[in-house]
Parts: sequence; C-alpha cells; structure tokens
Amino acid sequence: MNKAITDLEADALAPSKGLFQERWDILKRNRMAYASFLFLVFLLGLAVLGKVFTQVVVVFDPKVVRLSEKFLPPLTSFTSTLTPKEDAPTLGIYLLGTDELGRDVFARMLEGTSVSLTVGFVAVGISLTVGIFFGGVAGFYGRVKLGFLTVDTLIMRFVDIMLCFPTFFLILTVVALLPPSIYNIMIVIGLTSWMGTARFVRAEFLSLRDQDFVIAARSQAIPEWRIIFIHMVPNAIAPVLVSATIGVATAILTESSLSFLGFGVQPPDATWGNILADGKTFLFDAPWLTFIPGFTILFVVLAFNLCGEGLREAFNPKLRSTP
Repeated sequence: MNKAITDLEADALAPSKGLFQERWDILKRNRMAYASFLFLVFLLGLAVLGKVFTQVVVVFDPKVVRLSEKFLPPLTSFTSTLTPKEDAPTLGIYLLGTDELGRDVFARMLEGTSVSLTVGFVAVGISLTVGIFFGGVAGFYGRVKLGFLTVDTLIMRFVDIMLCFPTFFLILTVVALLPPSIYNIMIVIGLTSWMGTARFVRAEFLSLRDQDFVIAARSQAIPEWRIIFIHMVPNAIAPVLVSATIGVATAILTESSLSFLGFGVQPPDATWGNILADGKTFLFDAPWLTFIPGFTILFVVLAFNLCGEGLREAFNPKLRSTP
C-alpha cells in the first residue's frame, strides 16, 4: 500500500527543468522575442547560403553588369535580347529588380547579408574579448595597488575616458585615416564598443569574488587564471550575452552608416549600407533601391533588439512578466 502511494506521488511530481530549459521556456512565452529569434536564425542561414552562392559556388552573381536591364522593378522577367544568356539571372527573373548598372539587387542583398552579419558578429566578438578581459581584471584584482592607484580605479577611469568620446565620430576618424577594408571596419568597431561589457563583467565579478565557491577554489590553490575563466566567467556571462545581442544590432547599424557615408566596405563588395547609398540618388526613379536595404536594416536591428530584450527578461527574474 505504501509503495503504491509512493509511486503515485512520484508520478504526480513534475519533472525538474534545467536552467537552460527554464530560460528557453521564458523566452518562448515572449512571442515578439521568440519570433525575432526565429527570424534571426533564418537570417543567419540566409547569410551562410549567400556567402556560398555568391562567392564559392556562384549561383547569384552580384557583380554582373547589364546596362540594357537597368532600373527594372522587382519581379521583372528576363526578356532582353541584348544581354548574353549566360548573364541572365539564375531564376530567369529579377526578384528585387536591378540597379543603375543593371546588377541584380537580390544577388547584391544576398551578398550584403553575409558581409553585414559578419561585420556585426566579428566586431561584437572583439568587443566581448576585450571587455571580459578588462572587466575581469578590474573585478578580480581590483584591490591590488599599483603605486597610489588600485587596478580597479585605473581600469575604470580608462573606461570613463573612452566613454567620453563620441563613439561614431571616433570610428569615423579612425576609419578615415586607415585604408578602407572590411577587416579594419570590424576591428575599429570592436575596439570602440567594449566599455559596456567591461562594466557588466566587473559588476558581476565584484559580487562573485567573495562567494563560497570562489573562496573554496582559492583554498585548494587553484591557479587564479583558472578561477577567473573556468569558475567566474561562466557565472558572469548571462548579462554579457544579452548585451552582445543588442551590440550586434549596433555594429550592423554602425557599419551601414559608415558604408552609406563612403567610409565602410568598398565596392564591388556589397553591404546593406552601400546599396542604400547607391540608391539614394534614384529615390524617385527607382525607389526599391532605397526601400529594400533600408527596411532590411530596420527589421534586422529591430529583431536583434527585441531578441535582446527577451533574453534580458529570461536571465533577470526581476524583469519577468507573469504569464
């Protein structure tokens, strides 16, 4: 009898959820954030396919010039007798129209998706690396004195100095002095946007360094680098990941702005920013050249921001809305 009651009680108990599963369920309850997450996964897959189909196995060629086919609106079929058949679009139709040189806008947007997302993710990766390093050092070794200043004071005052500069104008100045290159763009954006990450990591480390598991690790003579990177960083990474999601949107917006001004990725490489810059001259004659990249930037940045807010709510119990 007792065994039957015990089995019944065990069946009635809900299975325990892991930390990841619990946060995933909270994210899924936020419909806007979950829809944004699915859209970003689709966009990431599209960027990978765009890289393959425009550069490795050229199915959609963004560099083919067809002067007899310029300024064709979206969904126009290929019917030209002047353009060679080998220069025809792959599907026999211009899905997003053509530009002032007769180039396929769909192929250029496909290439621009991979370039813009690469710039966003690599720049944020650089920013996270620098920010976690400086924030971790300031939080863990903050009490160590270098002369009359502590390590924490020295690093955080440097962060304050970096925050005093207008970031976009600092990037604009550096990019104007360097040769135009996608690698320079990624490095400059990453090295001018790490300060928020450093502050997040420092705040987390200050609360973690006196926790029992850190004191226990120190008592066992575990090397300090191992305590920092194996024990403390994983526990401090949640708010950093949320900030990084929004940081990707900021990096994409910054790269698009630089390309729009002519300081970003240079032709013939296509990005959303320089496609938008090329189309602004023909706003009334060919409005799709402006609206397609413009709305793409809008929706992608909005999706990253909504997904970031959903992650913030999932990782911070105080911000969770009751179902």
